Amino acid sequence: MEAAIITTYRCTNKCMMCNIWKNPTKNSDEFKPELLSKLPDLDFANITGGEPFLRDDIVEIIRMLKKKAKRIVISTNGFLTERILHIAEKEKGVGIRISLEGLPQINDELRGQEHGFDHGLRTILGLKRMGLKDIGFGITVSDRNAQDMLELYQLAKSMDVEFATAVVHNSFYFHKHDNKISDKNKVIGCFVELINELLKTKRIKNWFRAYFNFGLINYIEGDSRLLACGAGTDIFFLDPYGDIRPCNGMAEGSVENSMGNLSEKTFHEIWQGEKARMIRERISNCSKNCWMIGTASPAMKKNLIKPIVWVMRNKARNLIGKRFSL
Repeated sequence: MEAAIITTYRCTNKCMMCNIWKNPTKNSDEFKPELLSKLPDLDFANITGGEPFLRDDIVEIIRMLKKKAKRIVISTNGFLTERILHIAEKEKGVGIRISLEGLPQINDELRGQEHGFDHGLRTILGLKRMGLKDIGFGITVSDRNAQDMLELYQLAKSMDVEFATAVVHNSFYFHKHDNKISDKNKVIGCFVELINELLKTKRIKNWFRAYFNFGLINYIEGDSRLLACGAGTDIFFLDPYGDIRPCNGMAEGSVENSMGNLSEKTFHEIWQGEKARMIRERISNCSKNCWMIGTASPAMKKNLIKPIVWVMRNKARNLIGKRFSL
């Protein structure tokens, strides 16, 4: 089982594609690290937000999750460079992903934070210097920044760090309902170029990332998910208030998609409860067809045959000089 631990809705950025910063939590309302002791054993945990490094007790959160999860990755905008590097030095063995939305001008414009790119890059370089292995950065693609995606990938490749992608979504979590891709042909073309670059490499992980990016194209085109969604079954989200939720993609409000609050019940009681059963039934009929790494990655691991067949077919074509195309 995998989990996303949403530590806070406070954020240092004012992103155009996300309004979490307009709806911050109060410190006093956010769950205490001790609550994480009630979680089950996990294969993977993503610590996220908001900006998780705004939590004064982020070290305690990391240490609690180390007892529960085989692998931990923290998602951050990278702006609090000194704090991030200080904590990473103490808490070895966790992964860190920095959000960069393009080259400097576009990144700072989309994230509403002057010098945001500089801080993010300095954070990555600092993590590299201290020898962290599981680091990288990623982009949430829109019409505005699609043309920077390939350059960011090339930068990540030259730095020998990971590169992740997403596209704009709408949900209660983002407090957004007007995100959209207007110039689909341009954005899809950029993804096709990235897929071809990933297939050229010798890294098997990159070939499966190519499949994930093919899923993003599929989402942009408005087609059904490549793989069934396992939200609320293979993955859950713990929000800053202690509520267990199936995912961060649902459109409904906070009451409708909470399975239960971890401060009031055990995880087993919530996970096996009637509310959870009803929400899973709704998910089985969900028409949003989201394709985000949090739910797509577990689905790919659970249903390996389809991604493997796609990878083998397209890697073989690449080896004989044929480009991936739709």
